[in-house]
Amino acid sequence: MKTAVIPQVRVEPELRTELDTSLREGETLSEFVEAAVRSALAFRQVQTRFHARGQAAWEQYLATGRSKSADEVLDALQAKVDARRRQLER
Repeated sequence: MKTAVIPQVRVEPELRTELDTSLREGETLSEFVEAAVRSALAFRQVQTRFHARGQAAWEQYLATGRSKSADEVLDALQAKVDARRRQLER
């Protein structure tokens, strides 16, 4: 499979110096940039899915006029936390 190139990004010399000094032993600038891009992409995808679920819930509320109270939502979240804790204690 062929690889693609991410466009060069011009930065101030101070940022480049900070970047160079923060690289781990044996890590290249290219590896750091690739990891940062992958991380940012994963975060964007999570944000997009979260927004889509929120939009769908809002549209359902507008269509039905029904919603859950804050207490119901918090109770459901607490139940999930408690279940996960029990699972991890095993």
